[in-house]
Amino acid sequence: MTNYTHWFIRARLKTRQLLLLVALAEEGNIHRAAQVLNMTQPAASKLLKDLEDVLEVSLFERHPRGMRPTWYGEAMIRHARGALASLNQAHDEVAALKAGRFGQVNVGAITAPGLTLLPPAVAAVKREQPTLRIALEIETSPVLLERLEQGKLDILVARLFAEHDKSQLRYEALTEEPVCALVRPGHPLLGTSGLGLRDVVSAGWIVPPAGSVLRHRFELMFQEEGVQPPINVIETAALLFITRMLQQSDMIAVLAADVAHYYASHGIVAVLPLEMPCHMDAFGIITRTDRLLSPAAKVMMKALKAESFKAYGRRLDPD
Repeated sequence: MTNYTHWFIRARLKTRQLLLLVALAEEGNIHRAAQVLNMTQPAASKLLKDLEDVLEVSLFERHPRGMRPTWYGEAMIRHARGALASLNQAHDEVAALKAGRFGQVNVGAITAPGLTLLPPAVAAVKREQPTLRIALEIETSPVLLERLEQGKLDILVARLFAEHDKSQLRYEALTEEPVCALVRPGHPLLGTSGLGLRDVVSAGWIVPPAGSVLRHRFELMFQEEGVQPPINVIETAALLFITRMLQQSDMIAVLAADVAHYYASHGIVAVLPLEMPCHMDAFGIITRTDRLLSPAAKVMMKALKAESFKAYGRRLDPD
């Protein structure tokens, strides 16, 4: 028989204490946090003191203008958010099952697999489980990883970088991401043979924002060719703006190859015959090792792995 001796059982940890931690982090003031939770300030203060007494640490620094989490507080707030998100998911899953639905899965992806991998995988899931609810977010990898940590997403198709804490993440690589140069259909450079980087350094470019990995590699690509990177640039990652701007100008944009070919296949843009040796790091399927996948998430994971072989030729462990 399992011996449940977790500290929070011995301490009689209350859900309202977790809610209070999150409210204090968001409001920065115990009076406002108490109002949000519909309790009195003395009751909120006692809940916090009881938790600090059990942990034997101060969770917040008290200042005249409010409260600021200590390092201990930051750790508890992060885990409180995760615990509350998990409880919400449990309720939603039970409610879905009671209503005859299979449940819900929340998936996050960066743009390229969002165009290439997610549509066939979602279609496959919907054929198998039409009532399964799928919520999809297309965002950058750092944003997606933060939402995965908060329990707002179940599965990611994204990148991991050196600065990311990988201790509680499972990563299964799918493919590297080459990039292309895009222009409007009919652009004068499309008819140029033997096009090289020196031919386009003085052109107007639409590039990723400063500080991004691709922007760094884009500039390094020109430097390795012995020329200064383009100075006539627009910085943005907004695809709608990029495609519209290309249609109305002779600018050149740098985009992931899958995204580029998608828009080119619809005649919106054209791929410039220019070798682009810079590329993005590999992306892959990311989940949390400290959380079990729901039945709905397992169905989605199975579809993602099946479709990843068709899209990238990468066969992943089905389990």
